[in-house]
Amino acid sequence: MITNMNKILFAGLVGCALTATLTSCSNFLEEQVPQATLTQDEVKDPKYIDNVIISAYAGLVTIEDMNASFSLWNYDTRSDDAYVGGAEFSDGEPFHRLEKGVGILTTDWNFGSIWGKLYNYLSRVSLSLDVLAAADQNNATIQQRTAEMKFLRAYGHFQLKRLFKKIPFVNKLNMTEDDYNNLKNTEYTNDEGWQQIINDLEDAYKVLPTAQADKGRPTKAAAAAFLAKVYLYKAYHQDDAKSHKVTSINSDELQKVVEYTNLALYTSAGYGLETDMHNNFRPEEQYENGKEVIWGIQYSKNDGTTWGNLNFSNRLIVPCIPKVHDSGNDFYKPSHNLVDAYRTNSNGLPHLDDFAATDYYVGSNETVDPRLFITVGVPGTPYMYNPSYMMNESNVWSRSGGTYGYFVSLKQNVDPAYTDIYLFNCDNQWASSMNRIVFRYADVLLMRAEAMIQLGQISEAITLINQVRDRAAGLAKNSVVANYPSKYGVHYAVGKYKDSYSKDEAMKIVKMERRLELAMESERFFDLVRWGDAATVINKFYTDESRTMNFLSGSMFTADKNEYLPIPHEQIAASNGNYEQNIGQW
Repeated sequence: MITNMNKILFAGLVGCALTATLTSCSNFLEEQVPQATLTQDEVKDPKYIDNVIISAYAGLVTIEDMNASFSLWNYDTRSDDAYVGGAEFSDGEPFHRLEKGVGILTTDWNFGSIWGKLYNYLSRVSLSLDVLAAADQNNATIQQRTAEMKFLRAYGHFQLKRLFKKIPFVNKLNMTEDDYNNLKNTEYTNDEGWQQIINDLEDAYKVLPTAQADKGRPTKAAAAAFLAKVYLYKAYHQDDAKSHKVTSINSDELQKVVEYTNLALYTSAGYGLETDMHNNFRPEEQYENGKEVIWGIQYSKNDGTTWGNLNFSNRLIVPCIPKVHDSGNDFYKPSHNLVDAYRTNSNGLPHLDDFAATDYYVGSNETVDPRLFITVGVPGTPYMYNPSYMMNESNVWSRSGGTYGYFVSLKQNVDPAYTDIYLFNCDNQWASSMNRIVFRYADVLLMRAEAMIQLGQISEAITLINQVRDRAAGLAKNSVVANYPSKYGVHYAVGKYKDSYSKDEAMKIVKMERRLELAMESERFFDLVRWGDAATVINKFYTDESRTMNFLSGSMFTADKNEYLPIPHEQIAASNGNYEQNIGQW
């Protein structure tokens, strides 16, 4: 957040970027002289090495933007959790077409944008690894910085693979222009591609320390959580070249998820659940990088730059706020389906199958999970918990005049009372210094539970799920929304799962719990794809929601196509025949 908090300051060297054809930039050190010149010998010296690798860290902040956020929220709007939002269909039209599943073109600018930005980021990581490889490999600092860069390389490839499936891997040292131009996006099978990411992370895991003085550098626990996530993706095999279907579920890889979610690794390092879930999504110094945050992207202010290294990636998510930002961009709108998912039955458990015919609203006699109000701004409650900004179903709170509803995403936003403290009007759009969590402890618990269910260890898995539900229940008494029943007439009820369950029943439970806990954190769509549930769930969502949300009429999710983005047309055209398009007749 602020430069005196031992954060890695994401500024400094600017590495060259891969071009649209992934061409190399071999004279990086000769051409880039941002502050002072380092000789070839100096850049190999451990005391100077951070002057080089800071460029890779900086890429996590400075390369992404509001149209190509590395959180991938722009692409989670394909799920049943959210609508694209904005003013109208022409406002971000390629994303609206993607949301509806129809009319998508390989030439749509958004695909080339996120592809290019992630490979630009990977170019900085690759250049850092080249420099590190020329340094003293017996030096502990060099070993640790190499591990950090392999972690960051895994992150870039992971994001690309979730989006595009068939990707070229930039995973070799000292690549030449010819090397880049001859990369293929079919060099590895789907399974082998996940393994390339795992290889980097396992190397990192062996070296990374338990704790880091600089916030933002990955730790051993961060590498473990990342490994668990990649193994969980890999376990649901999708290696049929003519399909995106899950063809098998690999027990050995699920066992790796269990191994890397060994809770002692996390608790011994001080990680655990926050009492108030909202603390994870606050910008104040005392809350950032709290005990639930295993790894997060660090944004900053007051760092000598014009706007600071602020979080511009979420600026489109800021809603219309009367007398603050009346023309808010108002994208990433929570869906009615998501809000209804927080309803609970007489036992305080989610309705796994029987969603109500009418939508939940504040003042209803129905009980809900308190996490609803940590995740979604619902009319009848205060925006960002500030009673000066009471939300309602009027056009002053909706840029689209209600076309995309009146719900607001809360996890990315900041109380307007913090304007010029943590929230800044930059060129008439809002940005904040709040960090973005990539891995948090609740996700580790749920990944472990899912793997155990698939392995038949259902009782222990339910215990883990109940840990997450216990925290949810506690929000009724110890949280920023504890007073909502008395002030706004809502009713809370969160129960535990107590009975024995079949494997299918337990999977249904953990899938719902992931949705409730991680909603609007850009996980939902990718979960649906790795489970093989995307077509069934999203098409049902279209059918149910189009009755009242007219803009979804005519939507259709096409299985074995819409699970992944098309390889951008310009990449195919510039690849000299080395890139193959994804299946689905793009």
